Amino acid sequence: MPVAKLTVEIEIPHAHSLKDRRQLVRALKDRLRHAFNLTIAELDSGEIWNRATLGIAVISGSRSYLTGQLQEIDQAIHRITQSLGGQVIDSYAEFLSE
Repeated sequence: MPVAKLTVEIEIPHAHSLKDRRQLVRALKDRLRHAFNLTIAELDSGEIWNRATLGIAVISGSRSYLTGQLQEIDQAIHRITQSLGGQVIDSYAEFLSE
C-alpha cells in the first residue's frame, strides 16, 4: 500500500512573534485537515518565528490516486498560505512504500 510524505517549507514575513507564527500554522493545518484526509505535523522546533516546516502523510490503495492527491494538497497549501500572508519556499514529496 503506497504511503507518501510531503514536506513544506513556509516563510512568514509578517511574523514578529511566536504567536504570529502559530496563528498561520494552526490555520493552515486546520484548513488542510478539513479539506483532505491527511496527517499533518510541524517538523521544526518553532524557535524561528518567520519560518515553519510541515510534514504531511497520506496513504492510499493506488499510487496514481496518491500522486494526484499530493498535487491537490500542494496547490491548496500554496493558495492557503498566500491568503494567510505567508509564502511557500519549497515543497517536495516522496513515496515511502509501494
